[in-house]
Amino acid sequence: MNNYLKLLIPFVIILFGGCSHQKDPQITNLAMLKGGKTFAVPTGTAADQFVLKKFPDAKIEYYNSVLDCSMAVKDGKADAAVYDLPVLKNIAAKNEGLIVLDELLFDDQYGFAVRPDDRALKSTMDEVLAQLKSDGTYQEMQKRWFPEKGNPGPMPEIKFNSEKGVLRFGTAAVTEPMSYVDSSKQVVGFDIEYASYIAKKSGKVLEIINMEFGAMIPALISGKVDMIGAGLSITEERAKKVLFSQSYYPSGIAAVVKDNREKKKAATESKMKTLADIKNRRIGVLLGSIHDAYATKQFPNATIFQYPNLSDLLFGLNSDKVDVAFSDQTSVKDIFSKNPGLGILSKNIFTVNIAAGFDKDSDQLRKQFNAFLKEIRSNGVYKDLVDRWMDKGLEEMPEIKSTNINGQLKVGIVSDLGMPSTVIKNGRLIGFDIELARRFAAYIHKEFVPVDLQFGSLLASVSTNKIDIIMSSLMITDERKKQIDFSDPYYESGVSVIAKKKNIDSKTLSGTGTPDEYNEGENGNVSFFKSISNSFYNNIILEKRYLSILDGLKVTMLISILAAMLGTLIGGMVCYIRMSKSRVLSRSASVYISILRGTPVLVLLMIIYYVVFASVNINPLVVAVIAFSLNFGAYVSEMFRTSIESIDVGQKEAAIAGGFSKIQTFSYIILPQALRHILPVYKGEFISLIKMTSIVGYIAVQDLTKASDIIRSRTFDAFFPLIMVAVLYLCIAWLLTLALGLIEISVDPKRRRIRKSEEAKR
Repeated sequence: MNNYLKLLIPFVIILFGGCSHQKDPQITNLAMLKGGKTFAVPTGTAADQFVLKKFPDAKIEYYNSVLDCSMAVKDGKADAAVYDLPVLKNIAAKNEGLIVLDELLFDDQYGFAVRPDDRALKSTMDEVLAQLKSDGTYQEMQKRWFPEKGNPGPMPEIKFNSEKGVLRFGTAAVTEPMSYVDSSKQVVGFDIEYASYIAKKSGKVLEIINMEFGAMIPALISGKVDMIGAGLSITEERAKKVLFSQSYYPSGIAAVVKDNREKKKAATESKMKTLADIKNRRIGVLLGSIHDAYATKQFPNATIFQYPNLSDLLFGLNSDKVDVAFSDQTSVKDIFSKNPGLGILSKNIFTVNIAAGFDKDSDQLRKQFNAFLKEIRSNGVYKDLVDRWMDKGLEEMPEIKSTNINGQLKVGIVSDLGMPSTVIKNGRLIGFDIELARRFAAYIHKEFVPVDLQFGSLLASVSTNKIDIIMSSLMITDERKKQIDFSDPYYESGVSVIAKKKNIDSKTLSGTGTPDEYNEGENGNVSFFKSISNSFYNNIILEKRYLSILDGLKVTMLISILAAMLGTLIGGMVCYIRMSKSRVLSRSASVYISILRGTPVLVLLMIIYYVVFASVNINPLVVAVIAFSLNFGAYVSEMFRTSIESIDVGQKEAAIAGGFSKIQTFSYIILPQALRHILPVYKGEFISLIKMTSIVGYIAVQDLTKASDIIRSRTFDAFFPLIMVAVLYLCIAWLLTLALGLIEISVDPKRRRIRKSEEAKR
């Protein structure tokens, strides 16, 4: 097949590319843009005016944003895009195939502004600028915020002196790299760094006030801020109202064009040798983990991909969605045993302490855990724990007897975290963290109650007393200390960087200590049917994993049916109120519908569980039913209303005139006709409800989707569990649709007659 494709390629080139194979000449100056070239400009800006002043015969095409304009140039839809120089330089640095011309269409100068009477601050700004240029800091700032390739930043840490109060800096953080909001939700940029040095020189703390660009000068004049700046051009008109600093950045209107020059192989095509080679790569991390924060800070020019669980992270790595992945060193052996094509790029980039997490009001429980930890360290139990789970990788859980004399100990865990921390084997939770938690529960004479959560929900759960303790390889960080309290560390874990072996230099791979048994390369060729058979056994039969699927299936069905029933009742009540003659009642129902339909179900679920029922010990399954019922009811109420209103009013009047009461009229005349309109739409909404239940894992409900995540955490099979669950969801949807279809036929006289005639023919 490949040979045929190779033969067809020249013909395709001739057909679509013409006879000429000459590459378009590289545009290197503005003169080459003359002669009716096409310019891409952002809608609503003055960029088109600048173009037409310079090139009267230019063709203008409008796009929604500067990035869209630049992509049009890269795709060959326009010859050039025109906008402010810093913005275009930033886009070109992050998008290969674009270059910014050195020659400007028009010069411009950026400056900071203060109130006309604040000459002292103006002098300070100019002094700081002169100092930055003389000591080389200004040059470092340019390299930092205007790199040749990659993302700008990171923002350096600048310590302030608060002796003289606060310096309020007004900015519009929408122009990267001058002033913008980064991935950590902080306002950073060239302007912010310059403003920070001014505040430091003034002996003040910088307070950043983010506002609309057009509001900056009014805010300055009215005294809301002390100085402003955000790629602010120095103009005569503005100078009548404010006092400008010296120009701190020579800007202007520039043009970005396509880069047709020959390129060397991209860095991502070369093999990785050291950790430094990942600085411009795609890095996979677990969402909310310490790896996430570390990678974001240490590799600002890399592209960070966040995954909710280890299974998805490894799938991303194996399918080349990311180049490298961060992993706990303790999990590497288990990962490599099921992914022989992976290897270690860097064995231990840093180490961090692992501890149990507690609510800040649970100091007594935390002290009990520390005492327990001290005891098992002294009597040899802890050493045995580490030896079995961490060193030898055994998967046998000892029997630990406990009582519930003092009640329950609700332990927050992540069941798909993987070995040696937490896994499910033969329908039973095992792992280092699980045994440690069970032993602690027995120590304080409480019943061990595991609460299975998404990793990102652990802190919220312990802070709202949904759980008593977090035992899930939780790494100690300063950020987490602000939200919860930690026990004494019970383990120290290293962090490794892993990648596909074929992407790692052979010398590096052999020098990282990757176990020899996992260095044999990819798996051998296996027939398709044998592969399916193996997957079925590993994902369904082995360790009785079908039990997890069955349990998850029951939960999904239960939530779906109960939520549909309760939601239908709620929808009927809301519809009745919505159609009320009372404006107050009708408006209240409209507000309910708008809020519930406009709020994502996941957000609604989290609010109800962690906010509304924060202080209530409620079964998360009940919360799931309530959340989905409220959402479903909002949609159903509108179905009811529109269907009822579609019935001719004359029928109602005729029925009442014929002696029917209002209730009889609704029951015998209106409702049967309305149902025929409602059911087709209702079926679709019901199917959507079933699919939406897949998010209940965020509040510790083990549904069908969560069951597949648990299985994937054991087998690292990216496809089979997902396909299996997809088929099950499809079967559920088909069966329930069939059931609703029978109801639909029963309320439609015409379809009943057709069905009876078909049955009679048989």
